[in-house]
Amino acid sequence: MSVDPFDASLDLLRRLNPKRTGTNLNSIITIAPDLTEDLLATVDQPLEVARCKSGRDYLLCDYNRDGDSHRSPWTNEYDPPLMDGTVPSESVRKLEIAANEAFDVYRDLYYEGGVSSVYFWNLDDGFAGVILLKKAPKPSSAAKSSGTWDSIHVFEANDKQRAWHYKLTSTVILNMVSSGETLGELDLSGNMTRQAEKEFPKGEDSDHIANIGQMVEDLELKMRNLMQEVYFGKAKDVVADLRSVASLSATNKDRGIHQEMLSGLRQR
Repeated sequence: MSVDPFDASLDLLRRLNPKRTGTNLNSIITIAPDLTEDLLATVDQPLEVARCKSGRDYLLCDYNRDGDSHRSPWTNEYDPPLMDGTVPSESVRKLEIAANEAFDVYRDLYYEGGVSSVYFWNLDDGFAGVILLKKAPKPSSAAKSSGTWDSIHVFEANDKQRAWHYKLTSTVILNMVSSGETLGELDLSGNMTRQAEKEFPKGEDSDHIANIGQMVEDLELKMRNLMQEVYFGKAKDVVADLRSVASLSATNKDRGIHQEMLSGLRQR
């Protein structure tokens, strides 16, 4: 029974350390260059930051890539320059500009820093796009903890007879490392993907930004709460069962006090 190389590559990536997804992906592409386009379009990896000639930072991903060049959402130009690079139509570009301004405010309110980029492109019966958000602390030799948060929200907006149908696929990639003398080194890395669909009645073109923004905000909030309750909560329970921050003598002393209190209550 033959194994599809693409499926085998995805299966391998799922079993490797998510913190090294980019490195592992490049290794697979080197071995199987024919899978480059399919893998880059399928596998989510941490976002990279670049700076365009306007002096503003923007995020790189497969959705704003054409060959070896990437398009800036601020200037609508490719770096390195391309004569025939793919760009959205004039009407969709206006929406893209408005979306970048709106999500720049969203980034500042929710993340208090970081970088955001929004890219739109045309579809036969509507348009599609991706909203990218990245937050990473500034590197410091004195810091004992570090981490990165990458949000990738891909959506399609399809024109129905009386409404716009939106389909959103959101992926969050988290990498957090903490070290200290008491606990040692803790490395939490992983990703989560969720989907949502919704219809909104037709209105002005500017309504698209509000509709998409509402869906992104709701789904990202649900994912953030789920990660906090399930992933971090479970990790805390596991670490607490395996290791104790307090010394053994202090733990035994607390147990002794606890037993004395229980004995006193029983005697009453």
